[in-house]
Amino acid sequence: MEKKIITISRQFGSGGHLIGQKIAERIGAKCYDKELIKITAKESGLWEDLLSNMDEKPTNSFLYSVAMDPYSFAYSFDNSNYGMSLNQKAFMATYNTIKKLSEEGSSVFIGRCADYVLRDNPDILRVFVYAPMETRIKNVMERFSDLTEKKAKDQIVKEDKARAAYYNFYTSNKWGNKDSYDICINTGRISTEAAVDIISKLLD
Repeated sequence: MEKKIITISRQFGSGGHLIGQKIAERIGAKCYDKELIKITAKESGLWEDLLSNMDEKPTNSFLYSVAMDPYSFAYSFDNSNYGMSLNQKAFMATYNTIKKLSEEGSSVFIGRCADYVLRDNPDILRVFVYAPMETRIKNVMERFSDLTEKKAKDQIVKEDKARAAYYNFYTSNKWGNKDSYDICINTGRISTEAAVDIISKLLD
């Protein structure tokens, strides 16, 4: 693949962000995670704070919509803002930004349904990074030194639940389902460097 597009979906605390950064460095691609918020705000005219507050985070009304119809938006959106909620407008702004950036060159996108947004791109490699709970608790406690083991686990459960709800609502796939990805990597068994090596070889 001349132009290389990698999407990284990840369980909270699995190290997916770091893998995304390192694979981008390895292949000379741009890596987009939180940076997408600033770029999307500039491109769409939506407030950066608004996009940040809604970034992979469902609101109570959003969760109600998911409970009523978990795939409703995936089957109905037409890239028009007419009749959309603020959450949906924020998603579509991010959707359009991801599409545009993917056309500019090799890129690594972390989260934000990028694997679904770019599902028809022939250059895409879709990766899901996961790990056993004990590994993720250890990683989260190292990252946030003030968290107890229980609080770290609670945070992991909360973040994963939010990401799954967000993804399942905006796509016709199920977050974490192996059929939605080209490769799934268990960082409880495979080191960051080994994961980067594996992904790099798949891109050759």
